Amino acid sequence: MEKKDLDWGNIGFTYMPTDMRYVADYKDGAWGEGALTADSNVVINECAGILQYCQECFEGLKAYTTEDGSIVTFRPDLNAERMMDSAARLEMPPFPKERFLEAVDAVVKANAAWVPPFGSGATLYLRPYMFASGPVIGVKPSDEYQFRLFATPVGPYFKGGAKPLTLCVSDFDRAAPHGTGHVKAGLNYAMSLYASVTAHAAGYDENVFLDPGTRTYVEETGGANFLFITKDGEVVTPKSDSILPSITRRSLVHVAEHYLGLKVTERPVKLAELSDFAECGLCGTAAVISPVGRIVDHGKEICFPSGMDEMGPVTRKLYETLTGIQMGTTRAPEGWIRKIV
Repeated sequence: MEKKDLDWGNIGFTYMPTDMRYVADYKDGAWGEGALTADSNVVINECAGILQYCQECFEGLKAYTTEDGSIVTFRPDLNAERMMDSAARLEMPPFPKERFLEAVDAVVKANAAWVPPFGSGATLYLRPYMFASGPVIGVKPSDEYQFRLFATPVGPYFKGGAKPLTLCVSDFDRAAPHGTGHVKAGLNYAMSLYASVTAHAAGYDENVFLDPGTRTYVEETGGANFLFITKDGEVVTPKSDSILPSITRRSLVHVAEHYLGLKVTERPVKLAELSDFAECGLCGTAAVISPVGRIVDHGKEICFPSGMDEMGPVTRKLYETLTGIQMGTTRAPEGWIRKIV
């Protein structure tokens, strides 16, 4: 298939409308059939629950052109399951898993010309989202909802690609104890915007959010999970009930254990122990893994010696193995790759 005439190697992580998107409505206690549409606009009532009480959740996944020219997605079943969990926490009707997968397939097929070519460094980002579309006044769940899914080609999430990032420890909290930090709700990201803009204005790439209870443990950034490497090559990931369960992190843990033979530990990680680690990375669908060179804690600089100037050796192996699986150059575990075209 002929691809769109774009400078694939230089597109940013920005919205670019494609040909088709998917829409399904929930009314009278059931999801409608759903269909593709060329209309990128959303029309809702002025009193819609999303506008009044922020009833909304979303997902993020990618479609790739593999080495053999196929178009695939990576573990979309896990995105479907996580979105169902998010919906349940927000008193929204879960969108069925099989319907989710069918919607992903349909949108990717309809926008196949927008899937960047193999080797370009770009991907087709897919954004499923659901919101309360029915009017509601008074704090309560809506009776009507809409599920939508659009696609947009994107380049690297962080500018500079594999250049190590500099983060700062935030004075703000991303999520509340026993709140919604473990689900992918838009309100969590709205909470992080002020802190993110403040950090960028001060010259930092991202924030480090601490646990909201004691503010002594590392949780995540505004859009990615942490992954640390010890001086002995052990992979350590923070454990907390208010961290979003990252599909990329889960996949990297499997890669570390079963492909690279590394020891992996998931445990609470204290801010005070960060200087003991050799490498640090941020992982998520958008970024895959972005290396972190240093973290600044109110003037105190914490450096990761094996990743100060470039991606550290263990982080690079993890990155290359996982992206190899996604792009078809490395054998994938059973069920990880869903071929669409």
